[in-house]
Amino acid sequence: MKVILKADLEGIGPAGTVVDVSPGYARNYLIPKGLALVATSKNVKGLEKQRAEIMRRVDKEAKRIRALGERLSQTRVVVAKQAGEEGRLFGSVTTRDIADALEMEGIKVDRKKIVIEEPIRTTGHYLIKVKLPYQVEAQVQVDVIEAG
Repeated sequence: MKVILKADLEGIGPAGTVVDVSPGYARNYLIPKGLALVATSKNVKGLEKQRAEIMRRVDKEAKRIRALGERLSQTRVVVAKQAGEEGRLFGSVTTRDIADALEMEGIKVDRKKIVIEEPIRTTGHYLIKVKLPYQVEAQVQVDVIEAG
């Protein structure tokens, strides 16, 4: 089924393009969420008129995401966890812990966008990657300390 994307969708395409997706995905997800329109001849003609508006909105959102990436790169958060001998944690630091620490700093990031290469199981300083839309990646400095 051909649809016109109203927003950038990772793995599918940028806003303002006509793409072919499965009918169920279009009917059950993309169209009800307002992420796409059915690609009828009328909608395609309307798209040409709206393309400038869509591109302006996409550029504005991309600038906001880049600014968020800059802010994240300059942010240092502290996560306190219970630890035993030699700074070994009881459990590990999760993406949820980092997302909560960022939220306490006033930065809201979906925990699914936080990438931890291997589990953090000891106290120390870590650089954690955050993947944002528009191919923006930021490195957040996370300090894991012993709660006490």
